[in-house]
Amino acid sequence: MKQRNYLAAALVTIGMMGAACRSEKATAPRSFSGIYPQLAMYNREGECGTGAVVPWAGKLWVITYGPHLPFGSSDKLYEITPDLKQVVRKESIGGTPANRMIHPESHQLFIGPYAIGENGDVRVIPYTAMPGRHTGNARHLTDPAGKIYYGTMEEGFYEVDVKTLQPTLLYEDGNVKNRKGADTTANTASALLPGAHGKGLYSGQGVLIYSNNGEPGPKALTQFDIEAGSLSEWNGKDWKVVRRNQFTEITGPGGISGNKNPATDPIWATGWDHKSVLLGLRDQGKWSFFRLPKGSHSYDGAHGWNTEWPRIRDVGTENNPDYLMTMHGMFWHFPGTFSTGHTAGIRPRSAYLKVIGDFTRWQNQLVFGCDDAAQKEFLNKRTAKGSIEGPGQSNSNLWFTSLQQPDALGPNTAEGAVWLNETVAASQPSEPFLFAGWPHRSARITHNGKQPVEFTFETDKGDGNWSVAQKVTVLPGKTGDIVFPENMHGEWIRITAAQQVVATAHFSYAGSDTRKTAPAAIFNGLSKVTDVNSNGGLLYGLGNDRRALGILAQSYKNADATVEGYYELDGDMRLVKKEDPATADFIRQKFAIPQQAVTIEPGSVLIVDDKGRRWRLPLGDDAFTGLTGKAALRICREVSTERDLFNCMGTFYELPAENADGYAKIRPVASHPFRINDYAAYRGMLVMTGIVPETKAGAHIIVSDDKKAMVWAGAIDDLWQLGRPTGHGGPWKDAAVEAGKPSDPYLTGFYSQRQLQLSHNAGTPVEFIIDIDPVGTGAWMNYKTVTVGPGETFKWQFPDGFESRWIRFTVNKNCRATAWLDYK
Repeated sequence: MKQRNYLAAALVTIGMMGAACRSEKATAPRSFSGIYPQLAMYNREGECGTGAVVPWAGKLWVITYGPHLPFGSSDKLYEITPDLKQVVRKESIGGTPANRMIHPESHQLFIGPYAIGENGDVRVIPYTAMPGRHTGNARHLTDPAGKIYYGTMEEGFYEVDVKTLQPTLLYEDGNVKNRKGADTTANTASALLPGAHGKGLYSGQGVLIYSNNGEPGPKALTQFDIEAGSLSEWNGKDWKVVRRNQFTEITGPGGISGNKNPATDPIWATGWDHKSVLLGLRDQGKWSFFRLPKGSHSYDGAHGWNTEWPRIRDVGTENNPDYLMTMHGMFWHFPGTFSTGHTAGIRPRSAYLKVIGDFTRWQNQLVFGCDDAAQKEFLNKRTAKGSIEGPGQSNSNLWFTSLQQPDALGPNTAEGAVWLNETVAASQPSEPFLFAGWPHRSARITHNGKQPVEFTFETDKGDGNWSVAQKVTVLPGKTGDIVFPENMHGEWIRITAAQQVVATAHFSYAGSDTRKTAPAAIFNGLSKVTDVNSNGGLLYGLGNDRRALGILAQSYKNADATVEGYYELDGDMRLVKKEDPATADFIRQKFAIPQQAVTIEPGSVLIVDDKGRRWRLPLGDDAFTGLTGKAALRICREVSTERDLFNCMGTFYELPAENADGYAKIRPVASHPFRINDYAAYRGMLVMTGIVPETKAGAHIIVSDDKKAMVWAGAIDDLWQLGRPTGHGGPWKDAAVEAGKPSDPYLTGFYSQRQLQLSHNAGTPVEFIIDIDPVGTGAWMNYKTVTVGPGETFKWQFPDGFESRWIRFTVNKNCRATAWLDYK
């Protein structure tokens, strides 16, 4: 009897546990590709970026920032509980902070203007006592247990007593006497250091190191390749400029707690110029510099605004450190042992589209703090967007992923130069350029000399011992085209010219894009471009603290739209019909898809950018042509801050802002078969319309009760799963062409299985000169010259290792010609 009672009690307990589990599961917050809508962060400023994310005192602490607010703002300090509840701390004073440091001796986290104790108590340093856009913290040079440094974006420097929080001014912040105007006005100059727009701060080896990544003055608002930024160090008395380039992160093996052995531990700094990514190493009191390729050019711009805060951060465990680096749209593995004579181990992981301000490991996941929807959109305007408004209110969110996600997004194809049309001294090696990490690697060299020039390639294994790998002699007016064997070893590579000459040396690296050409199941429910009927809608993130997404729902039959009503998607992801004629009219007027955003011709998509430059992109399914021509498909919109998502003829592209060289640096992300009516950022998610009617709600599909409004929701980096880029077309299709006049540039970079066909109607042989521009800088190089006989078609399969962003063609006589490319 007693045994039966125990059994009954056990069954009751198990039943209660099961009910509790079901209840917990039922109330668990809903995630869309790792983004929890209820964790969205809003402010009332022109931008709402995530400045820092740090696990501390059993919680995750997060700060947001507005664009230029050195004396406070509507931004908040957030406390995220382990069960993903968001607490807005009453101590919040806002500003533009991105600093964070754990101070071990006092058991405090310094984040923004806040000091958080080990029990979660928050103390505040008011902006009246320490004005500035707080960009970095560092351990003190002479009293590390009792003080820390604060640095601001306008070169204000303070030392702060960790007990009293009393700041002592070292150098006055530039905003105190020179108030900046509108957010889109140029950076202000400082008398202390060259450059502008401060980013990183760190200390060690007897110095405090500071970086900025921008330049003052109006030129920096439009030109991406002028001299900009600086890396500098202070010995406690005097400042010294180390290098005049754009730099961002400064850190070391000790990360946000500071180096454990400050006298001997190395210090790392990341930056860039118009040629490539830069990596600085300070070790044993000396600086050395390296170069890495860029995965994306959306982060370029001499003003520095497009970059946010690239980071190197340990996302491993105490016993197994694992450093993750973000830089120019690429996740990188960074070796914690990186130091003089030990420079091996940097590896590309995968490409991403999110704009990431900070990241950390928390609860066995990665958490990325992002900069998603900026109300101002700043300088990111272009004709293809029409007169579309930005979101009504700035907002961003956290993005939770698995620890493996940085290896699983976009292909790690990347490129960069060590020389770009510049004078190269004889026998002077270039800076080391990363060589290891890609299966397909090539280099191209040109020069302006009148005699052949010999170039020597050397590699090292990360130990600083260089050995000759090969030598190449480049003839005047020709291109040295070098394809490196897959089994060629070396961590770094450098080049030396045998004589002084003006030269360009560019490296192209390609990963193996193993994606299929069919979209993943997460996109089920989106309408195919061949579908007659589709549920669409124009999207607008509402302002005035409404914190909802407005949707002017439309049903489509072919390209003809019928308005079904106005709906709102709230923070609980409920799609509800509203009676709000004013907002509906606002969306109809301000968010209409522009007519003739691009020109679709028989052979390609023609784009004339805002500088008058001409570019051509591949075609997709013919069904896209009519829908595009009748403005039934959104072409261009900002989804991650200060760059655009461009959707044309069935391919999504990442499109840099015009101040980062725009279409010249466009990058295809993925091709797809869907008729996507509109897309926008909302609470950190990518939301799209263009759904198959009668589709039921699911993991990514939200449907209104009356089933007349539907949206797809996920993360912008889900787009990689649509499938690898494909397309067909060319700059000439039976076109009348003139001898010696190059075609428009046609996009060829980032595609796979590329095939070329050349033909003409002349009665005699025609010579076709094929030139390539690896980056988009206008540095055209000859790839191949072929002669095509009358009635013949020249066919060419580009090798797997071939990479160049643009291609163009020139003929030696007037004729009608076709230059056609297929990307399978």
